[in-house]
Parts: sequence; structure tokens; C-alpha cells
Amino acid sequence: MAKIEEVFVEKRRYIRLATPIHFSYSVPDSGIIHKAITKNISADGLRFEASEKGLKESDIVELKLDIPDTANPVHAKGEIMWKKKLSLEDGAPYNFGVEIVEVEEDNKNTFLKFFCDFIYDISREPKHANKKY
Repeated sequence: MAKIEEVFVEKRRYIRLATPIHFSYSVPDSGIIHKAITKNISADGLRFEASEKGLKESDIVELKLDIPDTANPVHAKGEIMWKKKLSLEDGAPYNFGVEIVEVEEDNKNTFLKFFCDFIYDISREPKHANKKY
């Protein structure tokens, strides 16, 4: 009989939150700033959709994440880990997977507090909230 660890293997270290976070990104020294919205985000990565053809795996991007209810964006650096075109149509956007490799020291508490608060708020939702009486 197989052990649970052998059947269920989760590669991610942190839970992914399917919440939209507005952010901007740029490739260092390019001078071009792009805007996007996360499809999901975790403490060590994010996924987003964009039409940016020039980004490729292993590119380092500078991120400015607009965390809700904060005065300033969270500054971080990420590495493009994968890129997948959403369809075969010309001009179709891409999905990008980014590993967050560095968060500025001044922003770490803001970034981690966002995750803790979000998870705490989800866990506090009443289990009967969607029931119809």
C-alpha cells in the first residue's frame, strides 16, 4: 500500500492565493514599465498574463506590487521561470510564472502581513455563508 507522501506530492512551498494584485514590472536597463495583474500569488512567486513577447525564461524583472491597504508598493525582484502561450492564435497573450528572488528589506513585513491577513480572513469566514435557508 502506498503512503500518502508517495501519492500526493506538492511541489510548492507556500499556498497560492488566487487574488488579483496590480503590479508593474520591468526588465532592468530596459526603461520600459509594464502593468499587469496577478492570477495567483504566494510568498515566493506569482503568475500573470501579458502580451509581452520579449520576456523569456531566466529574465530578471523588477516588480512593484500594489498590496491593498498599503501606502507604498512592495519592491521586489523576480526571475521568469516559465512562459506559456495561452492559445495558438496570433497575438494571444502568455502566462508567466515568476519566482520572487528578493524583496526589499523595508517591504518584507508588508508583503508577509498581506499573506497572513488574507489567510486569516479566509479562515474566519462562516462555513454556512453560502447556505440558503
